[in-house]
Amino acid sequence: MPDLTVLLSPTDRKQPGGNPFAPDMFDYRTSGTFNYFDDLNPDRRELIDTLQTVIAEDDEDALADVFGVEGRELEEAVRINGEIYDAPLMSALDRYSPGVMYAAMDFANLPTGAQRRLLENGVILSGLFGLLRPDDLIPNYQLGMDASLPDMGPVADYWRPIISPVLNESLEDRWVWDMLPEVHRNAWTDEHTYEARVEVRFEEIEDGERVPITGEDLDVQRGQFVNVIVQETAEEMEDLREWAEEESDELSFDEDASTYDEDTKTWTIVMVQE
Repeated sequence: MPDLTVLLSPTDRKQPGGNPFAPDMFDYRTSGTFNYFDDLNPDRRELIDTLQTVIAEDDEDALADVFGVEGRELEEAVRINGEIYDAPLMSALDRYSPGVMYAAMDFANLPTGAQRRLLENGVILSGLFGLLRPDDLIPNYQLGMDASLPDMGPVADYWRPIISPVLNESLEDRWVWDMLPEVHRNAWTDEHTYEARVEVRFEEIEDGERVPITGEDLDVQRGQFVNVIVQETAEEMEDLREWAEEESDELSFDEDASTYDEDTKTWTIVMVQE
């Protein structure tokens, strides 16, 4: 098994439905293999119960603040979160498949070995579930890491002391590709247990100037980069250099603009879209 980990965020857009006969992720009467971080289940239950209590109070303004949407989108968020314990399940990877980053990963067309590397070495930081593997079975839901619940406070603050020791232990001595937005990274107290961590900045040329890629275009770049990481089994900088020099037609590695912090063992690399 390669010594790499890819840190990922969920998506706002999620695939509805699922398998109503899939094992309950909260009840391991048969097997625990359907949820890698099953020790988090009591904390997940506490958060879900708090969320459903807010929903039961039926305060539209409070609910709009929690979910960050209004109108029909708010009605849908309330409905699916109210049904979490009875909802059908599907893998996190499939649940998040409508999202731009996950679509750009193109999981279905990855070679079998690369698919296995993503499933075994991907870790998703989720607002509702804390930590997930891509093949963990989850219901449909809506709750961002940047949400805040009445009487509980910010979701990121709730998860930080719970998931940080678990995540730090799982990353020990590994090569970490960090594809997290800042709001998800803020839910983790990083103890730098890994061999190295790599943050990737994507830039493009616009009117002769280098500018950061943002929005959905950034999600596309992140997803395509994850595709490369699991295909190349990239677990050192030389793997990235070789791929950029020999195989990449769209991205170049700007080594001069990239930096390394010895104290945190963190690379900040710059990839430029040609």
